[in-house]
Amino acid sequence: MRKYYSEEFEPKNWEIIEKELIILQKYEINSEEDFFIFLEKLSEIGFIIGEYSAWKYIKMTCNADNPEYTVDFNEYYENVLSKTETYFFELDKKIYNSKYFNELGSRYEVMKMSIKNNISLFREENIPLSVKENELTTKYSELSSKLTVNFKGEEQTLVSMRKYLKDIDRSTREEAWNLIYNRLLTSESEFNSIFNELVKLREQISKNADFTNYRDYMHISKGRFDYSVSDIYEFHNSVKEIVVPFLKELNNEKREKLGVEILRPWDTDVDVDGIILKPFENSNELLDKMIEILSEINIDYGKQLERMKNEKLIDLDNRKGKANGGYNYPLEETGAAFIFMNSIGMHSDMVTLAHEAGHAIHSFYTSKLKLAWDRRFPSEVAELASMSMELITMEYWYKYYSDPKLLKKAKIEQLEDTLKILPWVMVVDKFQHWIYTNKNHSIEERYSAFEKIIDEYNVGVNWDGYDSYKKIAWFRQLHIFEVPFYYIEYAISQLGAIAIYKNYKENKDNSIKNYSNFLEKGYSLPIKKLYELAGIKFDFSKDYIKELVDFIKEELNYEKQN
Repeated sequence: MRKYYSEEFEPKNWEIIEKELIILQKYEINSEEDFFIFLEKLSEIGFIIGEYSAWKYIKMTCNADNPEYTVDFNEYYENVLSKTETYFFELDKKIYNSKYFNELGSRYEVMKMSIKNNISLFREENIPLSVKENELTTKYSELSSKLTVNFKGEEQTLVSMRKYLKDIDRSTREEAWNLIYNRLLTSESEFNSIFNELVKLREQISKNADFTNYRDYMHISKGRFDYSVSDIYEFHNSVKEIVVPFLKELNNEKREKLGVEILRPWDTDVDVDGIILKPFENSNELLDKMIEILSEINIDYGKQLERMKNEKLIDLDNRKGKANGGYNYPLEETGAAFIFMNSIGMHSDMVTLAHEAGHAIHSFYTSKLKLAWDRRFPSEVAELASMSMELITMEYWYKYYSDPKLLKKAKIEQLEDTLKILPWVMVVDKFQHWIYTNKNHSIEERYSAFEKIIDEYNVGVNWDGYDSYKKIAWFRQLHIFEVPFYYIEYAISQLGAIAIYKNYKENKDNSIKNYSNFLEKGYSLPIKKLYELAGIKFDFSKDYIKELVDFIKEELNYEKQN
């Protein structure tokens, strides 16, 4: 229900929106009450525009092979969304220059920092560059979605080919893996062409904002007030020293069980016992059982996911022409969310749904917050909500696995995966640090840097003879193309999720209470305080990582011995 704008107001073109933004520019703030009304009105129009554009993005990704939706989204971005930036900048300044801004108490500390940050970074000359950047990332998404291979007599997407990497037959795995990477290699020039343009654009954006490099610009742009670039470098090293050796041990065990002399890239995902976990037959079963699980954890969580099902706010199945990846898109005005996935019937799909459900529930809980700044939390907060849900739901996976042996197998796999993600996150993040602090580098230099970083975090996998594939492995990581520097947050949040799960094992009710309190606060508190509200520390030091790795080791030993 809208408070300040009529239900007939539809932000379908720039003229309609500009008229309302001009009214906001002229709005007189003569009292504290006026000031808060202004904040709420500005937030509400932002929510309305946000949801309207959200549906254009959703339709585009659900139908990536249909140029009509791509054109519609790109035109709206260029002709409407990009034009709002100057107005929102001026409206931010209106807030900042109001005498009531400095009188805001500690409750609005984060909002004040965000507004100041936005004002300091805004450059009008960057607007057309952002439009071009959006066009290029859409081009990458289109290219990725159209990549298919012929395997076993069928045309299959690269996403669907993942299931063959779990096949007990090594020759099948090797053939599937080679097909995937050969297909990427055939589009090598296209991927590099897109990325070279993105790098140039991003370097110009940072230069326009008076930064020496895009890495430093993005650190500030993402509002990373709670940690520095040097802290991230420390994190890189801590994972290398604490996590990588343990994963090498696990992979050596896998190599011995497989009875092979060396572990190849197509050996890392295989189920050694030959049993491929298939927790559901179809997407309806996948969704219905997740609703049951969330209801067990907290009845309100289940109701929210059921609402999404009933209102058709979920697209789960992989298909040709659908964009890769998965996401939860908040529908800011209605307070709901949309879950997008590419399910192919694997165990990982069930984990992905739990992950995106965590995001969705976060969206529902923060919909009660009236101010936009309180809802637009950074990734370190967003991913804590989703990654914690992956682990919490694990206690109820018996709904998917009635066989105790399969349940045990699923839990062991999940516990190992909590750590397996960390080295790859470091690779992706460190690679981007290199890209944007080494200007004017060549494609070959970029390849060389990536290979060195992969080797640095190698967990016992032999790539010999496959350098041409190894150097392009990053083509599949959409974050590098579409959302630069949005990845280290997964690792930070994974540590937090492990800590929440540890608390959950010790006291379920108290842990969920803390988790729900964390969710409903959105970004109304600094990151460190939000983590404290969730009952954990915001910490990625070597000692803390070791403490959490030791906990995972204990859990693994328990599952393996019982």
